[in-house]
Amino acid sequence: MRDTASETRSPAGIITGDRSIGREEMEARIDKVAGALKAKGLGEGQIVAQLMRNDTPIIEVNVGARRVGCYSVPLNWHLAAPEIQFLLEDSGAEVLVAHADLLRPVRDLVPEGCEVIVVETPPSIRDAFRLDPADCMVPEGEKNYEDWIAAAEPHAGANPADRGVIIYTSGTTGKPKGVMRDPMTPEETRRNAKVFRDTIGIAPDMRGLIATPLYHASPNGFARYAATQGELLVITPRFDAEQFLALIEKHRINVIVAVPTIFVKLLKLPREVRDKYDVSSLRFISHTASACPVEVKRELMEWVGPIVHEVYGGTEVGIALHASPEGWLAKPGTVGRCVDHAEVRILGENDEILGPNEPGEIYVKNGTYSDFTYINNPEARAECEKDGFISIGDVGYLDEDGFLFISDRKRDMIIFAGTNIYPAEIESELVLSPDIADCAVFGLPDPEFGEIVAAYIQPARGATPDADSVRAFLEPRIAKYKIPRRIEIVETLPREESGKLMKRKLRDAVIAGEA
Repeated sequence: MRDTASETRSPAGIITGDRSIGREEMEARIDKVAGALKAKGLGEGQIVAQLMRNDTPIIEVNVGARRVGCYSVPLNWHLAAPEIQFLLEDSGAEVLVAHADLLRPVRDLVPEGCEVIVVETPPSIRDAFRLDPADCMVPEGEKNYEDWIAAAEPHAGANPADRGVIIYTSGTTGKPKGVMRDPMTPEETRRNAKVFRDTIGIAPDMRGLIATPLYHASPNGFARYAATQGELLVITPRFDAEQFLALIEKHRINVIVAVPTIFVKLLKLPREVRDKYDVSSLRFISHTASACPVEVKRELMEWVGPIVHEVYGGTEVGIALHASPEGWLAKPGTVGRCVDHAEVRILGENDEILGPNEPGEIYVKNGTYSDFTYINNPEARAECEKDGFISIGDVGYLDEDGFLFISDRKRDMIIFAGTNIYPAEIESELVLSPDIADCAVFGLPDPEFGEIVAAYIQPARGATPDADSVRAFLEPRIAKYKIPRRIEIVETLPREESGKLMKRKLRDAVIAGEA
């Protein structure tokens, strides 16, 4: 990617499903995308949206749009059609590039003036999601992505400042908010590239693997850097534990970005299945999204070695803290210390700065990234800031050495009879049970106690846990008042492809009597 001094290599080879594309071809296609956008009159500060699953064109459009100064906006394809309509309208997207099957339910809701380009949904995605082949074809009368770039003149000349990616937050407390950054200065670009090298494992000889959706900030950034600075990038449509190990062995993968849910699923494979695959090529695993249960990470490192890194931050503040394997082993459970140019404060209920080991709301300032605003919502930007520090909604504490520990999401905290209970603590114990594949812990309204603790349990294959056995498992591990008063065994729990648990959706359904 030629936009910045830190991204001078031609794009790496990329493998998606049974398709592969080399450096030179990828570079030419990116230039064609940039040229097509420029021919339409798009340039600095304008919006190009993508509604695609994990596929090569999402990277081509991402990089190509940024090459001419546009913002790239990857949309969460798990959203309902009206929600996607809101994102397109709110962002002011002038072009939407979409997979054929994802476009169908939203086509009539695309705002007037937004040009639609359709990508044929490839067989690997069709098979992974069991899609109707007819839905995967470009509809008659729509502009075909391959024809669109074939007809374009390649972009040439100087590139404007990189506007970056607009990521929409999940919107658990209202409508999603689009995080729009100022153009990065050369110094911010250098800092950003260094953080990705140190915390995500970006290097010229990296052979990366990604299985989480590219509409999330961290996978999106990893894929872009891996495709522009690495040797090979393998993208899978969705995560399958054994297939994941097979890909590591086949392609000699050495760098992975994942989420803790992936680790849990890998570790729950039978030992004889894990031992079938050679994963000795791995040298750097980085995880994001949520804190990893201590025993899960410890078991993972016993398997693959001390190569597991953790990054902490958010869409608004970027990568702000990093726990190296050595740092985490010295301080199990930490999410790390600040990266260069980042600061953390812990604030109390009256906005006072708290001392070591005092839990409070976490605020972050990060000079690695340019400043941001929320699209069409500057008031929300002002509300989350205190003295230049940004809240991302977590509760935690700094120890005496500056290591950060997360208690939970502030909005997920349960207040039982006036006592704060953090669901993450209970969930991190539950996932250690061999009878439990997945779990969700949250508070439910109660007239006597204010809230009670509820746990929804997805059994492991072949296991038959019940409420009594779950309580018996927890009793020696956590305080009695934290043990869930309501326990339900369910077939499956709602998670996004990224592994993010849709807990608010489940809780609302339970309260409404629908689950």
